[in-house]
Amino acid sequence: MFREFLDPKFFLQELEEVNRKVVKGAEILLSIPDVDVEPTPKELVFEEDKVRLYHYLSEEKPRCPVPILICYALVNRQYMMDLQSDRSLIRNLLGEGLDIYIIDWGYPDHGDRYVTLEDYIDVYLNDCVDLVRRRSGHERINLLGVCQGGTFSVIYSALYPEKIRNLITMVTPVDFHVTDGLLNVWSQHMDVDKMVDTMGIIPGEFMNVGFLMLRPFQLLVDKYVGLMDNLDDPATVANFVRMEKWIFDSPAQAGEAYRKFLKDLYQQNKLVKGELEIGGRRVDLARITMPLLNIYATEDHLVPPVSSIPLNDLVGSEDKTLYGFPGGHIGIYVSSRSQKELAPMVSKWVMDRCREAVREGSGRGRPRKKSSAAGKVSRAAEASSARGGGRGSERGARGGTGKKAGS
Repeated sequence: MFREFLDPKFFLQELEEVNRKVVKGAEILLSIPDVDVEPTPKELVFEEDKVRLYHYLSEEKPRCPVPILICYALVNRQYMMDLQSDRSLIRNLLGEGLDIYIIDWGYPDHGDRYVTLEDYIDVYLNDCVDLVRRRSGHERINLLGVCQGGTFSVIYSALYPEKIRNLITMVTPVDFHVTDGLLNVWSQHMDVDKMVDTMGIIPGEFMNVGFLMLRPFQLLVDKYVGLMDNLDDPATVANFVRMEKWIFDSPAQAGEAYRKFLKDLYQQNKLVKGELEIGGRRVDLARITMPLLNIYATEDHLVPPVSSIPLNDLVGSEDKTLYGFPGGHIGIYVSSRSQKELAPMVSKWVMDRCREAVREGSGRGRPRKKSSAAGKVSRAAEASSARGGGRGSERGARGGTGKKAGS
């Protein structure tokens, strides 16, 4: 090969081919006004502050009457699960006969610096769960948590086990004192108090730099070199741009919630120690007695398997399944293998446990107690203010307004 590069004719042919691809690639990029993401139809059914709850629409009647609520992470956007029509875990789950809701956490700004972890779990997530319970008529629903959203779902299920029928976690960190992932190691040495006190909210750009530096060559060099080989293929370029759109679409993080998540979980590992408190209540993982499906990715560099696997030993569930997907943190949603295997596996697991719900029917009636979102947000703000002196005053001044879409 080296001798071929010394041949002027060969060198000129390669240069001409690269030039052709660059020109063609430029034409393709300029012809793409904006890539489409989230192609699966959905409707807005609830909104509260910046949080939105969507219900995915399906032409077929769900085969399982108990809906699934998806709780995604705060640090990225949930449309990774519905990136494009042929790489969509959402669409595949709908095709398997499941009824799907998903939370969109929105984009926090400086007005959200005092939003706490309690607000996210006891207010926003709880109100979304209650709304899905009311709409479906089931006392207990299925909860599927992804990454940080999986940690939220684990905490929520321990605090409100009476509202959750089945718990599914995907690439979910639980044990934060593992050394397999750089993110866990770096977080031990971060001065979180100084960061939050200085910036108020943690910029999405800051989060992005940290994630990129976990694998700098692969994420900053190699993928762009790989793109050059297919720069003249419109489909490949469009797929690449979609992924780049998601990678760099990083919301800022509400300061107080970020502070508690980093200090209590990453730095002090309170969840697995049984020392984490949310709103003055201890989070006891042994209270999770509903069926559990714990899915991890074998090649995950963000949430290493050793961080997710311990959950099965910490919960009180007798029915618990551990599933290792051969892939990475993102491949679990967009890889070709994922499209063929993951949704059918999740669907079968849910359907097998749906028979009990069918036998029960909606027989116990609709949940009698309706959530009062505005009141809850106000109380959360008061509690936050009491815990942190002046913290929470801005949150309380805004006043949460939970409402159904269209109301």
